[in-house]
Amino acid sequence: MAAVLLLPLYLSAQKITDEDAIKAVIERETKAYFNIDYDNWMDSWSHVPYAYWSYADTTGITYHEGWKAIEIGFNDYFVTSKPETIEIEREWEDLRIYKDGAYARYKQTVITDGVRGPVQTEIRVLEKDPKEKKWKIVLVGVLKGGQ
Repeated sequence: MAAVLLLPLYLSAQKITDEDAIKAVIERETKAYFNIDYDNWMDSWSHVPYAYWSYADTTGITYHEGWKAIEIGFNDYFVTSKPETIEIEREWEDLRIYKDGAYARYKQTVITDGVRGPVQTEIRVLEKDPKEKKWKIVLVGVLKGGQ
């Protein structure tokens, strides 16, 4: 009987742990990107053929379909870019967990050398890696300047 009463507490703690882990992966991927930390950026992603990355702003839309395209698409960035000193402000709007999958949406502002960039609406879809039992990103969607 005691086990049945403790089950909701266990499930609640599990959800909090997953939420924290998901937010940590998103934070790690973002910091790795701006710090030109290729290894941590790569490790934040699930290397699957259905991975997807997209970015839209007033100049148009850029996207990469599949892990290989994402990896190739970002190769020059990680080779030629220099680390930036940035601060990230993030306002979480929605975070949903579906067993081994998760959806996150938030507003993000990147502050570079004290200068605030435009508000970006960001979406992430993550999956829990079946072997490592770690959350990994499978989709990034960025709308720069979106309200």
